Amino acid sequence: MPIDFEAARNTMVEQQVRPFEVLDPRVLAALTAVPRERFVPAAYRTLAYADLPLPLAHGETMMKPVVEGRLLQALALQPEDDVLEIGTGSGYVTACLARLAREVVSIDLHADFLQSAGERLQQSGLRNVRLQLADALNFTPNRQFDAVAVTAAVAELPDAFSGWLK
Repeated sequence: MPIDFEAARNTMVEQQVRPFEVLDPRVLAALTAVPRERFVPAAYRTLAYADLPLPLAHGETMMKPVVEGRLLQALALQPEDDVLEIGTGSGYVTACLARLAREVVSIDLHADFLQSAGERLQQSGLRNVRLQLADALNFTPNRQFDAVAVTAAVAELPDAFSGWLK
């Protein structure tokens, strides 16, 4: 029996994310609009809306939907904001950021992540994202951003990250 992903997406928002105190209407709308199943590796597509992290290549994972929601809400993005995302991964959070902000620059260490995320973002009609292959610890953006979303693991927040904020 095929999965009704739209119903699963609405259930995720209403029964997982909203009860986890993610109440910003713009964030909830972004989570409702972005088809997470398109950003999940094919082997895990049926778990796209489960309340658990999902494995990606290179030993990395997609965050649980509730954590993604809390991250997006904590950024308090406005439509005119420019965002730097550190860790593109599957591109799902990137897509949500793109719905909330004017521009998203997303960097990742893995070219294959950037290629597949770029294809998914393009298929989703999101044109306000720039993807770049880079190591955040050696990255020089040559500009500042309204927000920096760290979706990749770092042991401690490098001072340089704060310098990238307006």
